[in-house]
Amino acid sequence: MRIRPTLHWTPPDDLPPGTTDPGPVIDALSAGGVLVLSGAGISTQSGIPDYRGEGGSLSRHTPMTYQDFTASAQARRRYWARSHLGWRVFGRARPNVGHRAVAAFGQHGLLSGMITQNVDGLHQAAGSEGVVELHGSLGRVVCLSCGALSPRRELARRLEEANAGFTPVAAGINPDGDADLTDEQVGDFRVVPCTICGGILKPDVVFFGEAVPPQRVEHCRELVRTAASLLVLGSSLTVMSGLRFVRQAARAGTPVLIMNRDPTRGDAHALTRVALPLGTALTTVADRLGIPVDDQTVT
Repeated sequence: MRIRPTLHWTPPDDLPPGTTDPGPVIDALSAGGVLVLSGAGISTQSGIPDYRGEGGSLSRHTPMTYQDFTASAQARRRYWARSHLGWRVFGRARPNVGHRAVAAFGQHGLLSGMITQNVDGLHQAAGSEGVVELHGSLGRVVCLSCGALSPRRELARRLEEANAGFTPVAAGINPDGDADLTDEQVGDFRVVPCTICGGILKPDVVFFGEAVPPQRVEHCRELVRTAASLLVLGSSLTVMSGLRFVRQAARAGTPVLIMNRDPTRGDAHALTRVALPLGTALTTVADRLGIPVDDQTVT
């Protein structure tokens, strides 16, 4: 499966309106067996911007494609300079109340599974277990030649050593951990190779235009097949990689519920879309279910 590089989507006029009533979501969670599909919108309160919401990064930033990354050494230099700077901020992000609420739902046995389109690892940091990272994780690095995986913190150390004094100020940080830098700021940034074979290193995430591993897609499809309902949190569902699971659920008659402030490509398939900020909405849902949410991290 390939993520189609669909960067923008215009809602049609006939989409059902959103609501501020979280009742259907509460009912679904009370019944159990809920499969969660989360997107970038759940991480905005942790300081990581989304792509398409108000002020989203696509207004100023086009994500790197797999084809550009693999074809051009200059594109890789630009990517790693920006990503290395972004990691300094991205790697310090902490779970917010939305991540913690989802973790609490899982700990109380209300969820059948968890799929995230995010690459930030914040669901796991909040305590969620069995999270399927549909698009991979920025916390890992993969060699495109030998396939070796290594921790991102190890690469960060090597890049620091190879680029002493690299301290440009970024205009912003994006959901993929990429910082906004000019070509002048990138300068002659040095990219380091795989320590095993000397091959090209890439973050273990799915770039736009790259194939999601088929076994991961099939695992997600199985989670959809066995779920009592599908709850989408903070995703515009613009890219097909997430939308296809909404369509699969709808075809099977599995209720789809969406919590997202703005309209999504999945609204036409949904029982409801709760148009509230996720932190507020999920806190309300947890309170009404009588489920305490840990308050020891970012709110």
